[in-house]
Amino acid sequence: MKVIKNAKLFTMDTFNNEMGYVAFNNGKIEAIGRNFDPTDFEGYDIIDAGGQIVTPGLVDPHSHIGGVEVGIQFEGNDINEMTHPVYPELRGMDSLYPLDEAFKDAYKNGVTTCITGPGSGNVIGGTFTAVKTVGETAEKMIFKDEVCMKMALGENPKRAYSNQKKNPSTRMASTALMREWLMRAQDYHEQLTAYENGRKEAKKPAFDMKLHSLKRVFEGLPVKIHAHRSDDIMTAIRIAKEFDLQMTIEHATDAHLIPKSVKESGYPVILGPTLGTATKYETRGRSFDSAKIMDDYDIPFAVMTDHPVISVETIVVQLALFVKAGLDPIKAMQAITINAAKLNGVDDRVGSLSVGKDADIVIWDGTFFDIMSKTDKVFIEGQLIHEKK
Repeated sequence: MKVIKNAKLFTMDTFNNEMGYVAFNNGKIEAIGRNFDPTDFEGYDIIDAGGQIVTPGLVDPHSHIGGVEVGIQFEGNDINEMTHPVYPELRGMDSLYPLDEAFKDAYKNGVTTCITGPGSGNVIGGTFTAVKTVGETAEKMIFKDEVCMKMALGENPKRAYSNQKKNPSTRMASTALMREWLMRAQDYHEQLTAYENGRKEAKKPAFDMKLHSLKRVFEGLPVKIHAHRSDDIMTAIRIAKEFDLQMTIEHATDAHLIPKSVKESGYPVILGPTLGTATKYETRGRSFDSAKIMDDYDIPFAVMTDHPVISVETIVVQLALFVKAGLDPIKAMQAITINAAKLNGVDDRVGSLSVGKDADIVIWDGTFFDIMSKTDKVFIEGQLIHEKK
């Protein structure tokens, strides 16, 4: 049983930038308030934050941490199965390497949750998983096995398979493949549902592992569609509407160039990575103005690192540059906490300091967006896993 008092709380939920306390027990947040009364917490370990900022653990909403090991090339890269463009049966949880040094970099910099999984080499690449950033095995880290189905449009699958002289080598072919497999999965889903509901004329379809996995997008499993360029963003929207998919637009580099269309679509975006230079043709439109434009148009958004494209430890540095470009600081903080959790369906566990949620809590030794600030203490599920020396 612990309670942090004299904290400048940013709950990302009930109140922000207010003095208060947060109590936690058995890995869960037990109480939050403004006026600390020690008689209410007899027997608790009391941690005096001394007026320092206290936030929920940060959430990276799109990453490949644990799937691309730091400092390793072929042997440590397990995120793209480049032998077929459609692999919905793959699971990011099966490529997770818990001893990846990047996890230590993550929690030391306040990142306690990562949504990680397949890359964008395939048109359909498999499922992402939700992990805490500490644990000796995947089983101890993962708290939601499969968060969403990853799909990709644009330059990555086009380049990967044109180099092999295979389909797809154009945007048309990538889109056609995506539609073909969604149509096949939809038909498989309808046949299986009819059979399971006992319809007399229905026959059980022959088991197909790809279709059996992909059919879940018609049962509520969300999809992440990788789309940088404006035309790819609109293709993702077309596909999502045609098949009534629950979708987030991933990267959305050019979303700020077509904000009205993105707003009208009703789909949220997960922006980034924006730190650093454009790494390929389709990311030339990257801009730190993008988050403010999303906010101006009331488009739900979060911000990713896409680790290792930019290192997970730079998550706040990247965010500070969005603030420098005009994004409201609280909206920025929400982009790597509660919004990042909501857009991945894990906000019941993480993303805010709320009673009943996991006690993933960070005490900072300075101003949140100051590059010189460090984490003073980091708790994951109530356990102190990092403390400033």
